[in-house]
Amino acid sequence: MTGDAPEPAEAGQEFRSVDAQLGLVLQAAVRPRPVRVAISEAQGLLCAEEVVAEQALPGFDQAAVDGYAVRSVDVRLAADDPVQLPVVGEIPAGSRQPRRLQPGQAVRVATGAPLPTLADAVVPTAFTDGHPAKVSVHRSVPSAGYVRRTGEDVQIGDVAVRQGDTIGAAQVGLLAAVGRSKVLVFPRPRVSIISVGDELVDIDRTPTTGQVYDVNSYALSAAARDAGAEVSRVGIVPCDRKRLREVVEGRLLMSEVVVVAGGAGGMAGDEVNAALSPLGRIDMTRVAMHPGSVQGFGRLGPDSVPTFLIPGNPMSALVVFEVLIRPLIRAARGTRNPHRRVVSARLLSPMSSTKGRKGFLRGQLLRDEDTGEYLVQPLGTSGSHLLASLAEANCLVNVDEDLTDVPAGEQVRVTFLAQRV
Repeated sequence: MTGDAPEPAEAGQEFRSVDAQLGLVLQAAVRPRPVRVAISEAQGLLCAEEVVAEQALPGFDQAAVDGYAVRSVDVRLAADDPVQLPVVGEIPAGSRQPRRLQPGQAVRVATGAPLPTLADAVVPTAFTDGHPAKVSVHRSVPSAGYVRRTGEDVQIGDVAVRQGDTIGAAQVGLLAAVGRSKVLVFPRPRVSIISVGDELVDIDRTPTTGQVYDVNSYALSAAARDAGAEVSRVGIVPCDRKRLREVVEGRLLMSEVVVVAGGAGGMAGDEVNAALSPLGRIDMTRVAMHPGSVQGFGRLGPDSVPTFLIPGNPMSALVVFEVLIRPLIRAARGTRNPHRRVVSARLLSPMSSTKGRKGFLRGQLLRDEDTGEYLVQPLGTSGSHLLASLAEANCLVNVDEDLTDVPAGEQVRVTFLAQRV
């Protein structure tokens, strides 16, 4: 559906608090079973095991720079008077031929090359005259100078990557460095996005009178992907009970979360709820928030998959997603803190909110370069339909239930949205 159903009078109605609804939602978080994947496919996922190093890193004493392997005692006086040493060989990186250094000798080495026996330091080429046969050293180096010692990065038995760590570029590199080609990870939770409405058409068609483009399946899919989910955009399903039930039932078998946009409020909400009732109970409730107070949540199918019925209004749908569904996806991924960062900011313009409901209103967060203070400019607070203003927003201003008018200059709580690139 494209718009929120008219809200009935609030007198005598009971609203569930946002915190209470979020608590119910997070209790339903189901983490997918761990899978073993190639480390090239693990980026962005959470590690599901303690990766213990079975070999040291580095695995041998090696040169940290191009130069000459020496005994540090042989060049200790080089700062006072240059020391000349015969160069008795050269060791390239990757060499597997053992070499032995005698007292008073030097061996030319490349970065990463194994040190010869008895050598305990490397003199960088810049500290010498670079002669290939008899090198003159004019600076001393300490023992272990310019050398990467065995196990300096990781020793045998060390935990290279911990369970629960997000695998980024550094972790992928570390896994490769300790010889792991595969790693156990928690996969991205699978989220199915469905738009319900006979008036909806896909964006590759031209709407006629009474028809509108399907915005929700695209916007919510993008939001779910941003939250870290593996997304299946099902697209448009007509308001036909049998067809809708068949589609949702199929998605329950291959999803950790199902979202039905246009399934809350008014006659359409009743139809959707009735269609899905054979699959389990949907708790249709009014949450003390705006926009998006009318919504439904339940656990459907044999696997009790968390399923949301949310407003068809794209602005309301995205706010409900941000406040309630995104934290569930993050929790299902195993993220330690599933919530966005919240800061205090000074309001630059007055804003109004709906009494008795917590407001999540669009804003543009700024920061004073001189003081570091956060400032927030409200955007398009006069209507829940202003999707364009959400595109301009980089935060949501949180207004408590007991406030209706917030004057400029007041401190308000602000939730960061995705950072712009």
